Amino acid sequence: MFRCIGRLPVFVIVSSAPLCVVTCALLFLLIPAAAVGAPSGSPLSLDEAVRIALADEPRIAELVDQARADEARAVAAGALPEPALRIGLNNYPIESGGFSTEGMTSASLGLRQAFPPGTSRRHQRELFDRRAAATRESAEARRRTVAAATKRAWLDVFYWQRVGAQLAAARPYFTELVAVTESRYSVGRRLQQDVLRAELELSRLDDRLLDVETELALKRAELASWVGSAGSRPLASRLPVQSEVPAVEVLLAALPEHPVLRGAAAEVAAGDAAVALAEQRRKPRWALDVAYAHRDGRLQTGDPRSDFLTVGVTFDLPFARRRSIDSELTAALSERSAAAAARRGLLRDLETELLAEHARYEQLGRRLDLYRQRLLGQADAGAAASLDAYRSDTVDFETVMRAYIDALEVKTDYIELGVARAQSHAALAWLGGL
Repeated sequence: MFRCIGRLPVFVIVSSAPLCVVTCALLFLLIPAAAVGAPSGSPLSLDEAVRIALADEPRIAELVDQARADEARAVAAGALPEPALRIGLNNYPIESGGFSTEGMTSASLGLRQAFPPGTSRRHQRELFDRRAAATRESAEARRRTVAAATKRAWLDVFYWQRVGAQLAAARPYFTELVAVTESRYSVGRRLQQDVLRAELELSRLDDRLLDVETELALKRAELASWVGSAGSRPLASRLPVQSEVPAVEVLLAALPEHPVLRGAAAEVAAGDAAVALAEQRRKPRWALDVAYAHRDGRLQTGDPRSDFLTVGVTFDLPFARRRSIDSELTAALSERSAAAAARRGLLRDLETELLAEHARYEQLGRRLDLYRQRLLGQADAGAAASLDAYRSDTVDFETVMRAYIDALEVKTDYIELGVARAQSHAALAWLGGL
């Protein structure tokens, strides 16, 4: 005589009951937290849970540091190679004479500056810049993912906390049903079967309370994995007010700004830079050499020997490594094509997910309106009417129990729908950055 919501069969409170039942329910509401193992402390709101999770997320810090490293590499890649200094003693006679004996003997000081091929420095810098941008977008996407996961964990705890409180508050009603059936059985107006059935439902309710304690502990452990010790605090008693969700066309138009897609676009741009870099490597590398050589001694005429100035240019021979250069270009082209295809696939998947989630959100909203406007009131009225009819001996106990459980299912469904819509809102926030 119960309905399973996920893994939990649950019951609900009906508003109409004898005064003694209402009194018992109010007293029982004072201890629902103890019934479901809720801890003490200031309530943890959904926004606070997200802030705590984002403040202590190591993966985000890792990605930010990786982006900074690539940005530093971009600066280094755009600079010229360090110049080389050469100091030498040239043509020094070993067997005879000294520094001034031979006319070609000199002490030289030279400087060599190498230049990468073509505009490869600019493309190398662009490559690291694009990679840094992609990594920063990954960090932003991680922030959204952590926020969404924390919201889901918080809402799961909220669901079980609410269900546990409702079960605890509903218990006096089922206790009263046991008392009513026992009283009527004692005067011979009802069968013992009614008493046994009422006691069975009360025992099942107690079992559900134990099940809630287990589920709540598990969900709190999941929440604690994101917010640490704050996960042991009780949650707010109401769902937070959700921001308005724009029309699906607006969300679709903004979808390319999703950090996952911006990161994929940065990867494509990095692929463009890698292709341009591979193409520049077909051009030769070259280096400029400048040297000054000092000579000692004098000529036969008595004039001092002249110093030397040397200028030279060195070039690579690209045709000697053309095969490896072509292979690098082919690899870069393939990687760029793969990055572009990956982005198209991501965009298509996110569009599909957005359309489905938006439709789900709207459908849940319509169902919640139906429950508020009609079903909740109808369920309460039906349960109250069946109990009055039972006391008048116009219906059997099975009808009463069915009416109570139907009302319970309606109210439990209402809780589940509210949490499901909040989770759908969190999913749309991840997709559309609400």
